[in-house]
Amino acid sequence: MDYKRTASEVLKHVGGRENVTHFEHCSTRLRFSLKDDKKADVPTLENIEGVMAVKMGSQCQVVIGNDVIEVYDEAVKLLGPRFAGDEEAAPDTNKSAEKKKWGAVFLDFLTGVFGPLVPAIAGGGVLKSVLLLLSVLGWMDSSGQTYKILFLVGDAPLYFLPLLVAITTANKLKVNTLVALSAVGALLLPNMSTMLTEGAELFGFSVRSIAYAYQVFPAILTVLLYAQVEKLFTKISPKVIRVFFVPMMSLVITVPISLLLLGPIGYTLGEGFTKVILAVFGSVGWVAVALLAAVLPFLVSVGMHKALLPYAINAFSTGGRELLYMPASLAHNIAESGACFAVAIRTRDRRLRATSISAGISALFGITEPALYGVTLQHKKVLWSVMAGALVGGAFVGIVGLQAFVAVGPGLASLSMFISAELPRNIVNAVIGLLISFAVSFVVALMLFRDNAVKVENKKESENETSPAPVRAEREQRKLAGTLQASETFKSPAIGEQIPLSQVNDEVFSTKAMGEGIAILPSVGELYAPVDGKIEMVFGKKHAIAMSTAGGAELLFHVGIDTVRLKGKHFDPQVQAGDIVKAGDLLMKFDFEQIAAEGYDPVVLTIVTSKDKYAVDVANLKKVGRHDTLMTVTALTH
Repeated sequence: MDYKRTASEVLKHVGGRENVTHFEHCSTRLRFSLKDDKKADVPTLENIEGVMAVKMGSQCQVVIGNDVIEVYDEAVKLLGPRFAGDEEAAPDTNKSAEKKKWGAVFLDFLTGVFGPLVPAIAGGGVLKSVLLLLSVLGWMDSSGQTYKILFLVGDAPLYFLPLLVAITTANKLKVNTLVALSAVGALLLPNMSTMLTEGAELFGFSVRSIAYAYQVFPAILTVLLYAQVEKLFTKISPKVIRVFFVPMMSLVITVPISLLLLGPIGYTLGEGFTKVILAVFGSVGWVAVALLAAVLPFLVSVGMHKALLPYAINAFSTGGRELLYMPASLAHNIAESGACFAVAIRTRDRRLRATSISAGISALFGITEPALYGVTLQHKKVLWSVMAGALVGGAFVGIVGLQAFVAVGPGLASLSMFISAELPRNIVNAVIGLLISFAVSFVVALMLFRDNAVKVENKKESENETSPAPVRAEREQRKLAGTLQASETFKSPAIGEQIPLSQVNDEVFSTKAMGEGIAILPSVGELYAPVDGKIEMVFGKKHAIAMSTAGGAELLFHVGIDTVRLKGKHFDPQVQAGDIVKAGDLLMKFDFEQIAAEGYDPVVLTIVTSKDKYAVDVANLKKVGRHDTLMTVTALTH
């Protein structure tokens, strides 16, 4: 990689030097604070050599991977001395930056509140759809108590949605979760519901009778108010009584205001939000589904699709079905898969073929980020193919009025989300839409996609022939080592609870754009070497360590999400670059409780960043300790 050229291109397409107010890097990405996010050309950025992905939010994050420091150093030279050393740039007095941050903060708030809800809602919804399938097939009696009990289990996440929203909102606002949960829980008390139904008064004002179960927005507004009240009383109350006085006053003020004002407003807001979306759908019909499916590649790539989550979740919780976002997502997801498999057939680039097959399988099962970042946005003709397949497939599912009954990423494994006893053809239409989306994108990509793999290979051979003999010999030794290297087993790098990498709250890691690996929620603040190796780097913010194993695999240890912002606080590395370590050696001490208290996810990540050279097999053991084997890494033949 030409680091200087990559840095120059990145700076150019984030809007130039004058658009950058702050610049730093973490262990994998360049992080820009921009005056105007609109000046960042995301598709072009993602096509720059050396850029793996781009993530827009409160910052513009350009994912580089292992070469991030080299690219950062070149970028600092171009930006000038005031950006050197990761120091904060001079404050910008331009108010447009402030306006930009409000938009980014709002989208980040929606994502933080609604994103974590999806697994619970999806799990319960899929359970109900599977039960319905078993009933339709005659394998389970829908009138039996077993069926009814399991159906209630599946319905629980939606019924208690206000409580789940209270937790995610409190976490996002960094206020006391249990007190926030209590404030919203007061709205759901059985006796409270009975009083509201019969007609209740509070301080002489009539309280509107609202069934708060299944509702989203009343809970959000309640916690937003609670957060302000908590901060006020924390500031003014004496410390000696703060432990009970702040929660008491917060509840006494928040709950009555919610019953009288915020609850009815939130209920009306939720109804109105859904009605507006449905009105748009009603006026343009299937065209809305087709157009949404076609533009989803762009929305997903910048995270804007998450702005539709409030509508979708509210639609499921109030009406039990949704007929715009999920059907459009089915068409888009499967179109991504079809295009990737076509690329795998057409390309002569072995690396692109492997990426396309893996991404195609993921998209087929509803996870599109690997396809988007690894294939689609890297090749314009593939993007056109995906848009064509999504448009045609979206038009079909829109015309037939496909309805989804579960909030989960549509794909092959989750097709039961379209099962309905009242609409027996709904699942059939979903399958037909799936086939249409796949076939159209596959055929179009097969016709349009071309690569220059032969030229690339000839160029590499030419460079190899003109290289000095020692360099050629070293390359051959590396190839031989890569071919003959045996598998290496990796112990757990931390003590705690293992979670799937796909559940990590960061798309760059969860989509495995950086590589396969291990994610552990720590119960002890210590990071251990999982295998023998050499420390290549301890990052300046102390939150990450790079290491190479004896077999040549490159590892990244990353403690926490976005913890680069802590600037080294709560981290205490026990090694330095150049150290030779053995499996089980202590690499770092960190205070995971303080990291969490400051609002950061303390998850411990161990990523095999040399992903194109090694096959990685990850075990799933849940509770893990230092001596548990969690990963096997095997070199691929060249």
